[in-house]
Amino acid sequence: MRGLFNRVVWTLFFGGVTVSLIFTLIEFQERNSHIYQVKDKKTPSDLHPAVEEGKQHLVNQAAEQGIDVVITDGLRTKQEQEALYAQGRSKEGRIVTYASGGESYHNYGLAIDFALRSDNGNVIWDRSYDGNDDGQADWMEVVEIAKGLGFEWGGDWKSFKDYPHLQMDFGLSIRELQRGLRPKPKALAEE
Repeated sequence: MRGLFNRVVWTLFFGGVTVSLIFTLIEFQERNSHIYQVKDKKTPSDLHPAVEEGKQHLVNQAAEQGIDVVITDGLRTKQEQEALYAQGRSKEGRIVTYASGGESYHNYGLAIDFALRSDNGNVIWDRSYDGNDDGQADWMEVVEIAKGLGFEWGGDWKSFKDYPHLQMDFGLSIRELQRGLRPKPKALAEE
């Protein structure tokens, strides 16, 4: 009787473990269904379609609120990123990034930078400017629109605050992007 009891307990145990593993694999597959592997690890030549779409919505929704958003940067080559990284180090100027070539979401078409156009036509990075006179800083209104569209804001980062920076990382780290993982082109629209 004891042997039968032990077999039943072990069968139930292993059955439970198997079911648990199956559900874990299904959840992992669903969570990562928007990611694919690039064999040659080639970096993109354009913004990811969801980032491009988000950029257009950002500009349009801000315009509806009387805010003129200027996209100052999007996709960057590794060479362009290296030149920015050199600024404040081996070249004149202040440090504007801690990401060298291949270490920025810009290099993978997953980030944009923005500024505002003031009433006199100047491009500004003034986070307190209220050009639409609604009592709120236009910068923060743009940030809220961007977050609503699925962007992460560099101003929320704990260490280096990058106030003009907006990105969609699709849950991918820089290391994963360097290894060739990419979000599928329709990843945002499918969610």
